[in-house]
Amino acid sequence: MRLRVEFTTEPFDLDEAPAHAVVAREVIQSAELDAVDVGPFGNTAEGGADAVLTAVDALLRKSLAAGATRVSLQVNVIGGAAGADGTGEGDR
Repeated sequence: MRLRVEFTTEPFDLDEAPAHAVVAREVIQSAELDAVDVGPFGNTAEGGADAVLTAVDALLRKSLAAGATRVSLQVNVIGGAAGADGTGEGDR
């Protein structure tokens, strides 16, 4: 299964990237993900489910430890939803 994660960390600082934002971006950029896009108002990355979920865990832990007061994220299944058994085969 492939997943896409979109996230932002707060509080925002338009003059300089806060430490929590830098840490979050470093986590995503160093993870085994593809289609990584980081920007000042939102970040996205795609990859296999295990890689995305591992990166999200590290992202939350490290950005909160670095001073984030809020982390907004959305995770979507892309390229076909998994079936009830998690294999991606769906109901036939």
